[in-house]
Amino acid sequence: MINIAFLTLVAGAIAFQPGLGQAQSPTPAERPAGQSMPALRDGARDFDFEFGTWTAHISRRLRPLTGSTEWIEYDGTSVVRKVWDGNANLGELSVSGPGGKIQGLSLRLYDPASRQWKISWANARDGAITPAMIGGFDARGRGEFYNQDMLGDRQIFVRFIFSPVVDKGFRIEQSFSGDAGKTWEVNWISDFRRAD
Repeated sequence: MINIAFLTLVAGAIAFQPGLGQAQSPTPAERPAGQSMPALRDGARDFDFEFGTWTAHISRRLRPLTGSTEWIEYDGTSVVRKVWDGNANLGELSVSGPGGKIQGLSLRLYDPASRQWKISWANARDGAITPAMIGGFDARGRGEFYNQDMLGDRQIFVRFIFSPVVDKGFRIEQSFSGDAGKTWEVNWISDFRRAD
């Protein structure tokens, strides 16, 4: 599943504009005779599985997009709370390891017009919030989210993949692309298990 916002970025857009996340359907003249317009999937409840407390194990690649194969590990907790009857949620991550402590906050907002989610991240270290990642989940429970960001002075694409919930757990993989999405390098793996 590649969302419309990501395809627009690959085509050369510099920043997200309102409405880019909306799926475009063919006009009646472009649609084959007798074919109805496909219904957009309502993903407003897609993050409901994550509400609650989780143990978190993080693997982070040091120096992404440099050829580095050095990783560092962190352990801690993640707590996700429902906001606006589930049309938004807040996730608090607190992990520590040999590289120190990471405290972060993810804000997920559902856009009912585009039927996609926008995910932003803030790190307690600097208080800055990232550009929103845009995307959603497919019917199997796999989520893909994309945005454009900077890595130092280099413009990159960022991708999150949520793996389906299996045995009271799930995984998030973050990857960077320095070549407009032709290749991706995983740099952050989060494994979550439901806390007892």
